[in-house]
Amino acid sequence: MGNIEATRLKVRDIIGNLAWHRTGRGRIKGGRAVVSRLTGAIVRMIMVMALVATPSVLLVDVTADTKQMVALIALFIGVLTFVEYNATYPSLVEFRDAPPFNRVRFVMLLATVFSLSVIARGKIMPTTLTDFTDAVGTLIGISMDFPYSPVRLATLMVANDATAEQVAAVRTAAGMAYLISLISLSVFVISLKAGRWPNRDKAFNVWVNLPTFDPTAGADVVTRLTRDARINIALGFLLPFLIPAVVKIASTGFEPLTLTSPQTLIWTMTAWAFLPASLFMRGIAMGRIADMISETRVANQLAEDGKRYAPA
Repeated sequence: MGNIEATRLKVRDIIGNLAWHRTGRGRIKGGRAVVSRLTGAIVRMIMVMALVATPSVLLVDVTADTKQMVALIALFIGVLTFVEYNATYPSLVEFRDAPPFNRVRFVMLLATVFSLSVIARGKIMPTTLTDFTDAVGTLIGISMDFPYSPVRLATLMVANDATAEQVAAVRTAAGMAYLISLISLSVFVISLKAGRWPNRDKAFNVWVNLPTFDPTAGADVVTRLTRDARINIALGFLLPFLIPAVVKIASTGFEPLTLTSPQTLIWTMTAWAFLPASLFMRGIAMGRIADMISETRVANQLAEDGKRYAPA
């Protein structure tokens, strides 16, 4: 009896040690995940704050009050980004766990703001970089300045009494911003066609990557995703044409948009080019998710049929 009791205690100790090791490993993995998420959220917060502050840093004639206001806005957006990326489940940011969707959009936004800031800086302190960027923007702007083109409509947002120099500045900024948005959109489409989005080695959680999309409301989730994808693509195509018209109509009876301030010009042209491209990308991504869900359903149905009719 003594030997049996000793053996039983030994087995119990072994099982307890194994359970402790498993729990310890789980805690270590969980701690690493928390640290990794926290570090990523801090890095993204800093990058977003740097993006917002880029025009104020590069431009020359920026007042102290403007810098303080920009710093406050950068801090607010940075804190919002930190909260979204540090949370286990996001509430606003879409495709958080599906890179490089948000990375492409951030690089597009940063490249647009930086390029337009460099062009505006070159008006006062010209350098080789500012001259080159201005030349590229001017070339693209003139090439796309034909009747009913987005660039031509963007130049119509300025006041009627605007000088030729102001119209040229808007055309250059619009050409550069539109070029960057088209390149970014092409990069995302190529990444999607190459099978790099979404990552097949990692499970894609629709509810985490689309926190604003309620899959339980309305019709079938595939039908709704396909419909939303088409709506986003249509809006992405129409917005470059609609925004100037809306600005022109809204300015009726008020002071027209002069775009004489460099910061106003930078952020207006950035929003004019970024929003349509972002909607395009969102529509393409949602269409891809709908296709993935349909493929998964077909594969599950085939597997069920195979089990049902398997020979006994």
